[in-house]
Amino acid sequence: MAGIDITVDEALLPGLLSGDGTGVAQLMQSMLNQVLAAQADEAAGAGRYERSDERVAYRSGTRHRTIYTRVGPLTLQVPQLRDGSFSQEIFKRYQRSEQALVLAMLEMVVQGVSTRKVAAITEELCGTEVSKSFVSRLSDALDMRLKAFNERRLEGQFPFVLIDAMYIKVRVDERVQSQAILIASGIDQAGYRQVLGLAVGDSETASTWGDFLKSLKARGLSGVDWVVSDDHEGLKAAVSRHLQGAAWQRCQVHLMRNVLGHTPTKLKAEVAEGMKAVLYSRNKDEARVQLNAFISQFERKAAKAVQCLDSGFEDATAVFALPEKYRKRLRTTNMQERLNEEVRRRERVIRIFPNEQSALRLVGALLAETNESWAERLYLDMQGYWEWREAASSDAATSAALEVRPAGRTSSLCAVG
Repeated sequence: MAGIDITVDEALLPGLLSGDGTGVAQLMQSMLNQVLAAQADEAAGAGRYERSDERVAYRSGTRHRTIYTRVGPLTLQVPQLRDGSFSQEIFKRYQRSEQALVLAMLEMVVQGVSTRKVAAITEELCGTEVSKSFVSRLSDALDMRLKAFNERRLEGQFPFVLIDAMYIKVRVDERVQSQAILIASGIDQAGYRQVLGLAVGDSETASTWGDFLKSLKARGLSGVDWVVSDDHEGLKAAVSRHLQGAAWQRCQVHLMRNVLGHTPTKLKAEVAEGMKAVLYSRNKDEARVQLNAFISQFERKAAKAVQCLDSGFEDATAVFALPEKYRKRLRTTNMQERLNEEVRRRERVIRIFPNEQSALRLVGALLAETNESWAERLYLDMQGYWEWREAASSDAATSAALEVRPAGRTSSLCAVG
């Protein structure tokens, strides 16, 4: 959308210093209403009462809609168009994640998990007292949207899939337990990222991961060529069983942490530099040369670190099989780690979820919001990958044909042989 000129009502400025918090809410409300009005003008092709040959729709008044934010309730004047509509994403995305946060904290009060202090925070967050009927309506509407997001059909192919888990605290049967949030993201055939799905499990067992991957496949996950993850045994077993044929790339960052965990403190910096020389090589052959040099340098001073790197070398350098332009973003789970960090930033506000559904609600809302933002930006140019893959398939087919019918033999001799 073209730039929007927003004017600030000078009468609102003194309220910013009033100390009661209402000034910030009034200023935000004014600015958002101006943005909505500008979006309506753009959708209509002309401003209000403006004569224009480019007009495609006419105004039909406004409707009021209240959203609850951290600075208090904001009443937005949403323009209505008689012959068309326009996007209201400016507050839809914001409201959805805020709803999830409000609901999770309100449930803490209802379940008796929190103290009166949390109740006070909840009221301050909403800016007004929230009724039980409002919470119920909000919960039902949000849960339906998140269920639709997490069960949507996965269309097309996803050559690259990144998988990781994070742990949160959930109250189960009056006890606080650590629960795993399983999250999978993918890069589709066009090069756009998507959040594929999430699930909650007691732990990262092969069974838990297997059920998660089976649910993704049932929703249409296909065309997976590469899986990037850490070295968790349960996850590896599930990938091997349910994503057969996909190459597995061990996250190099996780490997580096594992190696440094076996390294004497005084050698950590030196070992880290040696590992970078191995993992940041230009190709597999160079990486092997650097690995041998690393082993020679540290096999006596840090034997466990050397053993850890040597055992994980092949899995961590699988990415060298890909064209160089794709290696940087697929050698680690950094894309997934950044997603987890964003979830963690908001999850810290809750600390202990009253139940599994409240956890799914908050995390699901954040992931749905992230998925929408990812759809707006191309992540990888996939043309080179598909050309490389086609050439690799052609070479494999040629090699297979030569193995079946060696040069200098007729087909009948091959059959006899």
